[in-house]
Amino acid sequence: MPSFVAFLRGINVGKANRLPMAELRGLLAKLGYAEVTTLLNSGNAVFQAASGTSARHAGNISGAISKRFGLDVPVIVKSVKELSAIIAENPITADSAVHPRFLVALVQDAKALAAIRAIDSLVVAPERFAVGHNAAYLLCANGILESKAAAALLGKTGRAATSRNLATLLKLEALANGRAG
Repeated sequence: MPSFVAFLRGINVGKANRLPMAELRGLLAKLGYAEVTTLLNSGNAVFQAASGTSARHAGNISGAISKRFGLDVPVIVKSVKELSAIIAENPITADSAVHPRFLVALVQDAKALAAIRAIDSLVVAPERFAVGHNAAYLLCANGILESKAAAALLGKTGRAATSRNLATLLKLEALANGRAG
């Protein structure tokens, strides 16, 4: 069965949109997904599905979260193949030591990347920014909290996206591929 990764935007950040990962795993299992695993507490879930597209799974999960928990949570789902392509297309070379400061913005529909291009004017060297075919990449060399570009990406400019650091994406890819991450 194919593996997928679900990314929930804005879950368990501060006091808003609280959703225990055990309850998310249970909900995904009730939706018929198999081998459900979560990573961290910020809305990352790996699962298997016999059929269906990434977009269909995203809609199903978002709708179920709204119905069950009353939370309006954007959900982006990528197959493990799509996630691997996003990681591989990254045009910015970065040592693994900076992966926690390297944001990758994921979108369900690549057309949404056009709005993210607007943060380019906020990027200040030594930061680096690129938009690929399937994601946007922002290396916050001096830290995410110090970056105006990161604030825009994580805020309203990036509202059609959800961002994870590269270290987390690599762990999720390994988990989805069945390797220890």
